Amino acid sequence: MRPLPLIVVLGPTAAGKTALAIDLALRLGGEVISADAMAVYRDMDIGTAKPDATQLAQVPHHLVSVFPPEDRCDLQRWADLAEAALADLHARGRVPIVAGGSPLYVKALLEGLSAGAPRDPAVRAALDARYAMEGGPALHAELARVDPAYANQRHPNDQRRIVRALEVHALTGRPYSAFHTTDGIRRPDLRPLLLGLAWDKEVLHRRIDQRVRQMFAAGLVDEVRHLRQRLSPEAMQAVGYKEVTAHLDGCCSLDAARDQVALATRHLAKHQATWYRRWPDITWLPGDDPALADRAHTLAAAHLVAGG
Repeated sequence: MRPLPLIVVLGPTAAGKTALAIDLALRLGGEVISADAMAVYRDMDIGTAKPDATQLAQVPHHLVSVFPPEDRCDLQRWADLAEAALADLHARGRVPIVAGGSPLYVKALLEGLSAGAPRDPAVRAALDARYAMEGGPALHAELARVDPAYANQRHPNDQRRIVRALEVHALTGRPYSAFHTTDGIRRPDLRPLLLGLAWDKEVLHRRIDQRVRQMFAAGLVDEVRHLRQRLSPEAMQAVGYKEVTAHLDGCCSLDAARDQVALATRHLAKHQATWYRRWPDITWLPGDDPALADRAHTLAAAHLVAGG
């Protein structure tokens, strides 16, 4: 069977992935599969920078607003949904355009998931006890030493995931992140083209600051106020929601919360860039190129023809 082609739009947060993915979908007869770990939750619209109503009306999007915020969506659950979306698009002759800022999710889609990591209730119970005694920051720091890639994705308050990752390391001597995918071996049934949006760091930071200001102006504080009692631990990890919750709890001023959201978003962009440096087959395009859409379309169309 001939490998199925797909286009993947990558890049740091605020790089313009959504706009480019929609443009490519319109030109190529495609639909967008979101690879954003937080866009799957309904009602978390402003803080996750989801496609707006106009954009959603332009092109069908998959894996956007799928679960209520009380629910949890892990990597396996997302991958199962993404696989179903891929099969549906190919069955209907539509071009899948994968776009999103969760590199681990894209990696899982391109490589497939490996067998699950082992479990030991006694080891987990001991780690839970340590978490209660020593605190989340201490165990998070330990995780950062043995599995920095996974620790960068977790907040010190995320006890379940921190304990799980340390449990796996204790049992295997391997980082938990190594069990997520087949570690660099691409699936033979897919033929992806990876298009990355590159920005000068200072320019990207200005774009991030502008996005954060727009989020607060659009009502991020009210969104968090209405959702805060409904957010699952997983949903609460979204950048912006923890920081605004701290403001609503009286722990910081609104200006301080806004600054913290901007800082956390810049850290997220740096984390994403670290992931992308490991992938040698990304074709990087300047995000501020006036001819970006045309250049991306030329590459994508050639990729689809080559696989025909």
